[in-house]
Order: sequence, then C-alpha cells, then structure tokens
Amino acid sequence: MQQSTMCLHSGYTPGNGEPRVLPICQSTTFRYESTAAIARLFDLEEPGFFYTRLGNPTVDAVEQKIAALEGGVGALCTSSGQAATTTLVLTLCKAGDHLVCSSQVYGGTFNLLAVTLKRFGIATTFIDQHASDEEIEKAFTPQTRLVIGETLANPALSVLDIKRLAAIAHRHRVPLAVDNTFATPILCRPFDYGADLVVHSTTKYMDGHAVQLGGVVVDSGNFDWAASELFPEFVEPDPSYHGLVYTQAFGKQAFIVKARVQIMRDLGCCQSAQGAFYLNLGLETLPLRMVQHSQNAQQVAEYLSTHSKVAGVRYPGLKNDPYHALAQQYLKDGMCSGVMSVELKGGRQAGAGFIDHLKLCSPEVHVADIRTCVLHPASSTHRQMTDEQLNQAGISPGLVRLSVGLENTADILEDLEQALGSF
Repeated sequence: MQQSTMCLHSGYTPGNGEPRVLPICQSTTFRYESTAAIARLFDLEEPGFFYTRLGNPTVDAVEQKIAALEGGVGALCTSSGQAATTTLVLTLCKAGDHLVCSSQVYGGTFNLLAVTLKRFGIATTFIDQHASDEEIEKAFTPQTRLVIGETLANPALSVLDIKRLAAIAHRHRVPLAVDNTFATPILCRPFDYGADLVVHSTTKYMDGHAVQLGGVVVDSGNFDWAASELFPEFVEPDPSYHGLVYTQAFGKQAFIVKARVQIMRDLGCCQSAQGAFYLNLGLETLPLRMVQHSQNAQQVAEYLSTHSKVAGVRYPGLKNDPYHALAQQYLKDGMCSGVMSVELKGGRQAGAGFIDHLKLCSPEVHVADIRTCVLHPASSTHRQMTDEQLNQAGISPGLVRLSVGLENTADILEDLEQALGSF
C-alpha cells in the first residue's frame, strides 16, 4: 500500500460485523482460560495481551501502522516523546556506556542526555554534525553504543546527512537513531538512508491537533546485534526470562521486543488505549496535513525572508538556505514541513515584541499543530542552556520558532505583517 492508504488501513482490519473505526479497548487486563496460557505469555512463547502496560489491542494497531509507515519491523508507543528517547537509550546503554549526539537537537533531548542520564552513568558527547568524518569519529570511545540525530533539528532547522552519519556509526559497530518528529515518515523515511532506529514525539505532527501526548520508537530490523559484538545483552541469556536470547527468539525484532519486555516492563511509560485512539485519528490525515503545512510554510518563509525587519529565516525550502541541497536529497519533493526559525533585527527584545503583538498566531509551548503557533526557544524550551550551548545548538537569543498551521496563508501573512509593524 502507498502511505496515504497505510494511514487509513494499516494495523487494523475489521472482520464481518466488527467496528469500521479502530475501537478503544479500555481495559487494563485480559482474561485467559488457564494458568498455562498466561504462563506462555509471561515466558514470551506466544504473542498476546495480558496487561496494558506491555500491550493493548488499540495501541498495538497504532504501533503496526507507524511501523508500516516507517518501513520498520516493529514499533513501541510510549507516553511522550521524551519517554521514547529514554526507552531507546536505556534499551542499549547501561552505566559506563557512552553515546554520540548531534548538538543540534531539541532542548529536552539535550537535557535528558547531558544532565539526567549522566546521573545514571551514561555519558554523551555532543558533536557538530557538519564537522568532517575524522572530527566526528574522535568523539567515539570503546564504550560508545549509539549515535543520535534529528532529521529536521528543533529549532535550528538543520537537515541531517543521514547516509553519512549512518556510515560513521556503522564503522564503529553501533546503530544510528534518528528523531524523525518534524519530517514524519510522509516526508522522510530514515531507514531508507541507513538509519537503524527512529523515534518520534507523536505529540507533534502525528497527532497534529494538540490533544494527546505520546511518543514512539521504531525498529528497522536491519542492525546486526550479534555481528556488532558490542551488545551482549541481545545475544546472551536474559535471566529475567528464563535464559531467553533475544536474537535467537525474535530475529530482526530483537531490539523492539527487548525495549518492550524489559524497559517498558520496568519503567511503565506506556501509551493508553484512549491516547492511541486519538493518535490514530491524527495519522489518518497525516499525508494531507504534511503537504499543506509544507506549502503554507514555504509561502510564509518566502515572505519573511524579504521583510525589512527580519535578519534571516532558517527554512530548508528556501533556495539560499544552507540545508536546501540536503532537503532536496532527503525530504520528499523538497517539502520541509511547517516549522521555521526567524531571526528578527533587534535581537531578544524584537523577538519578544513580535510575539506579543501577534493575534491569530498563538504564543505556545508547542509546535507542529494545525494552528499556527510561535515560541522563543532561548527563554522556554532551551532556557537551561548557556549562551555557548545555545550557539552550538544553532539558536541565537533572538531566535523565534514559528510553526505554520493550516489556516489560509493570507490570514497568517496579515497577522505577521501587523505584528512586525507594531514595534
């Protein structure tokens, strides 16, 4: 099926007389007819649902749909995007391990890796993704277990050279994980370019309507955990499951099963059936929305890039943008989603004045909504960073993140014009 059809039909096929729309299985638990049947579920000998923390029919249908859209072998829905990234890292890393991450990532990801997981004994080296291969490879250590980047960085709007970073990661026998939140699989499928794992904050474009927090981890099934020799927990017996070996029992799904039955089992950051239902509604219209978001944003970016009060616009759809060529390579038809970063003349004060005078566009701690919203990252999502760290992340103190919604572009432009003329 094509992606637009997958968004409507993958994951759930109703039988004769069954609900056309994916039903909400609002139950924490499921009944079985014998203790032996339940025991087989706990030993991972048979698939099935026994407790919604580990699996639920509604959530499972959405996981199957997202895995199909990304071209993966399996997916695991979580309670938030932060939970998805945490699950990803903890499935692969333990105290004493190390990972490499692009410095141009979402502020929440930066804090998770630089502060919280550091307390767990997991170290992170942040790299300039534009550096030479040789410079990037200096960041690797014998303890490195993972490389992370973002397809479209939030809010720097840099485009990740996925093929190059995947090749570097694989030379060091570790997987590349890509946060594909802003692009979604509609505009980019990182697995097609060598990435091994994908995470999303489904709160953003996948949900698209600002109604449900969520995240997801997707497994390509392509990384050879045994051949790497750096991940013994995948190829040695797991004592918590009577000596089960993940690569032997689950083959290409070894990672995503381990993420579910170990990390989700112990941390419990699961998505609810109700939440998955809302997410599914968003997924059904995702292809239509991503095209319109991209078209609207392109018009807005072109308008702002020529405005006398604007110092610069970061949007890879613009021909003079430094990431335009990479956008043409990795993003479908060069469509660059709906988010851009705008630098106003006058710095921090001008940025605040612009935001405070908007009427249609809403100041919100959110992005990738059907309604246009705006944020000042340096004082919100990235406020814990020093000026040096902000600079490394591609964020200036006066930078404004503008997420273009699905309103008529004439109305969006009118609001932007009156706000820019008010200070």
